[in-house]
Amino acid sequence: MNTNNVWELAEAYLAGTLTAAQDAELRSRKETDEVFAAEFNDSINLINSLHGAGKQKRFRNMLQDIQLQQAKPKRIINFTPAFWRTAAVAATVALVTSLINYSIINGSAKRNNADYTVISKQVNAIANNQKNLNKIVQDSLLNKKPVAPPSDVRRTGTGVALTNDGYFVTAYHVINDGNGDGDSVYIQANDGAYYKAFMVNYNVESDLAILKVEKKNFQFNKGEVPYTFVGTKAALGAQVYTVGYPKDDVVYSEGYVSSRNGYHGNKNQYTLELPAGHGQSGSPLVDAHGNILGILTAIGKAGESNTYAVGSEEVIDLIDNMPAGKKIKLPKGNKLGRLGREDQISRMENYTFSVKVYKK
Repeated sequence: MNTNNVWELAEAYLAGTLTAAQDAELRSRKETDEVFAAEFNDSINLINSLHGAGKQKRFRNMLQDIQLQQAKPKRIINFTPAFWRTAAVAATVALVTSLINYSIINGSAKRNNADYTVISKQVNAIANNQKNLNKIVQDSLLNKKPVAPPSDVRRTGTGVALTNDGYFVTAYHVINDGNGDGDSVYIQANDGAYYKAFMVNYNVESDLAILKVEKKNFQFNKGEVPYTFVGTKAALGAQVYTVGYPKDDVVYSEGYVSSRNGYHGNKNQYTLELPAGHGQSGSPLVDAHGNILGILTAIGKAGESNTYAVGSEEVIDLIDNMPAGKKIKLPKGNKLGRLGREDQISRMENYTFSVKVYKK
């Protein structure tokens, strides 16, 4: 059962020819796949409308009869089943034009060939217009943005791309905070579309997780990621910034490295003087040259201004220990170094996104 045969499934469902197993599978698919359920319901409504208005075969035969009566051979318009599987709007327009032409021709059976030639041209013009409309609708359906799952968000964070083919890193506690209240991870891209992701590797101690978007041939943006992950610690006082998603819109924050060690002297972290809030866990820590120094993982307690980030060397170590068949090659070239801060941020936004955890 797949989306390509939604029309056949709808016809079989209305005809009552589905087996008990097929019917159970169909109901399960509708409950778990919102996009499939919407397309299936649209198909049911369209089939019911077509049954009430007449069959497509009658219209096809009518057009062929007209062609046979003309002096010059005309192109026969073959309306294949695929034509009738387009979106409801396009199909409805086709049905209306069919009924209008049938009414005109049925009441004028004794007209001469010249009259039929005019009608034939009108039918061809309508068919061409319909073809263009169908293409517009079909393009719209193909470009439809994936939507969020129909459940409540349990946690949010930020992710940053490792490669352009779907691998990204975020804070592990965003994915799993130990409460077991989330089992589905999605990212929300900059265009508003949602994509499901699965965990590939993680390290609880460093609070890092690597995930991959499930969509085939997915890309965050055109071209490879424009930054690099550095494997050495930044200097004390180094100017840094981050972009993240504590709310729906991306937020920029800047500050400096206040300590080369992190929480309780953790040598794998930085302590930062940089404003951050909930939802920014997983945000990239970027230096003035566009290098990623680390990943934000925690903020200080009430009354503290400290923010903590795990160093990029921990990200690199996690990548070096990927499971078999899940190798990642980080980009070696940095394309942000010569850009101003505003241009750097603009490029970073294409590869930084909101991470959302849902409970089914």
